Amino acid sequence: MENIDNMAKNSLDSFMKDNLTSKEQSKIKGDIIRGVISLSCLCVGLLYGMIFKNDIVPGIFYTIGFLTEGIPVVITAVNGIRSKEFKNAMEMLVAIAIVACFCTGELVLSILIPLILNIAHFLEERSIIGGREVIDGLRKMSHDTAVLYEDGKEQTVSAKTLKKGQVIIVKPGSGIPIDGVVTSGDTHIDQKSLTGEPEPAYVTTGENVYAGTVNIDGQITVRVEKEYVDTSFSKILSLLEESENIETSQSRLIDRFMRYYIPLILVIATAVALFTRDISKAIAILVVSCPCGQMLVSSAPMIAALSAAIRRGILIKNSKFIEELTEIDSVVFDKTGTITTGELSLCCVTPIDGTDKKLLLDTAVSVASSSNHPISRALSGCGSAEAVQERFDVKEHAGKGIEGISKDGSKRILFGNRSLLASFDIEIPDGFGDSETASVSYVTLNGTLLGFLGFSDTVRDNAGLCMTELKELGAEKIVVLTGDRQASADAVTEKMEIDEVKAQLLPLDKLEAVRQIKEDNFVLCIGDGINDALSLREADVGIAMGAMGSDLAIQSADIALMNNNLRNIPFVIRLARKTQSIIYQNLVLSCIVSFSMILLSSFGIISALMGAVLHNIGAFAVLINSSRILQSE
Repeated sequence: MENIDNMAKNSLDSFMKDNLTSKEQSKIKGDIIRGVISLSCLCVGLLYGMIFKNDIVPGIFYTIGFLTEGIPVVITAVNGIRSKEFKNAMEMLVAIAIVACFCTGELVLSILIPLILNIAHFLEERSIIGGREVIDGLRKMSHDTAVLYEDGKEQTVSAKTLKKGQVIIVKPGSGIPIDGVVTSGDTHIDQKSLTGEPEPAYVTTGENVYAGTVNIDGQITVRVEKEYVDTSFSKILSLLEESENIETSQSRLIDRFMRYYIPLILVIATAVALFTRDISKAIAILVVSCPCGQMLVSSAPMIAALSAAIRRGILIKNSKFIEELTEIDSVVFDKTGTITTGELSLCCVTPIDGTDKKLLLDTAVSVASSSNHPISRALSGCGSAEAVQERFDVKEHAGKGIEGISKDGSKRILFGNRSLLASFDIEIPDGFGDSETASVSYVTLNGTLLGFLGFSDTVRDNAGLCMTELKELGAEKIVVLTGDRQASADAVTEKMEIDEVKAQLLPLDKLEAVRQIKEDNFVLCIGDGINDALSLREADVGIAMGAMGSDLAIQSADIALMNNNLRNIPFVIRLARKTQSIIYQNLVLSCIVSFSMILLSSFGIISALMGAVLHNIGAFAVLINSSRILQSE
């Protein structure tokens, strides 16, 4: 027995590269031990019977082998019946077949059938391990240690012990263990594990870096912003592990199919036994009808789709990927940060009559320096040193702008759109700023309008191509919703295949617009995951752009793009459609193979033992067909 146990351990070691859980390791080890024992009993029984021409002793060995390999199958089948679920449909049919074999004296078959089926089942599990291997590969990119810089000293510590605010040193070639901000140095970062982008990203002081990425060529110091369990990389891994268990409408279709399939097989087997008076044919039917192929109909394509998506930096969170994405006929885009890069630059400074241009710019800069909004960041490096150094208590008004009050209370500055000024009863002269195609932000000081600043944005290189591909995929309506001005929004979208542009919308206005479109259409919404969180949740399917580092983006959307490649949107629609098509093809394939085997068994063309081997044709056909998804580009 010790030798058998060692054999199991050695066999298990060859699969450790898959990082199996302790429960999975115990199961595989148990399967190997039972298989060796039952096979040994079978061989000893056959040799003894051949040498000594005795049936009693071989019968004892066969019974031990049957109890070792067959009883676990019977127990699993009984548990499946008691739970009133059909997830153990294969074990139910196998259990009936081997018990019938044992009772009719077919002792060799009662061992061989569960042994062959368990080996085949093990190989099937190994062949669809791709999704797990992708996740395990990502997990290996996480780094458990960090070089903590504290009190002028370097110390290697566990990354799990790092606290927000601590500073670590990341040397060239080292992985980054946490999410943080660069405090000194500059380097190139390999972010492919998160974004799917092959080109390294250049980072310098003040820029974000993320766990799971690798520092390539420069030494940097990083201030910890998130503890180990809260990093974007950790949350992505958790979501990927959950997505392994995605249940689609097609999966539930298979469950309903099994509720009719098993009674049908039992009726066919019983009828064949009664009419032919040959129990071996009925046993053969039970064996060949084991629904291995049907069980893989949905799971194999979903794992393949998950792997294909991860390679492109696409995180799929739930079953809407299949259920509703294939039905999409309307697409809603946010503008800033989605169709455009979101990196604004100051393009005009327009004071109102009698106002000094320097005063206008310095007033805006004095409050913008305390805000992280893209428009505020665009003013970095503008204005005088005095304006930057002046300190204000700043309050953000979502979708409108910012309000700043000086420390001594002598100044109140508003920097934002028309809605912000209107909420403070400040009037803007008719037409003032309306002719600008740039995004306009007005500036007031103590209730007096000083003028406006214009900001221009850059359209993403592949935005136009994305819209064209969406139209080709059947998108009847493409809508852009933005908080920007109508003229600015039109200037960005005029050369694209966009049907409607709605401007000057607050987050709640965007939500209402999505609801209206959703009344008659299946809506896909794409946004940056922050200002668009409500719209992403409301849409039939929500896709968050550039979600790396944004917890809200990952939480709000059904699909998160870890990069800013707009062409991943039509790609994921094509992937969903291909996955759905493969699922239906798999169902037809597995059913054809199963019923062909049943027909052959009914006429005695194949035996129960041959059926135990041939019934796996359906499963492998499903796996081979599903692997075509991995070629999706």
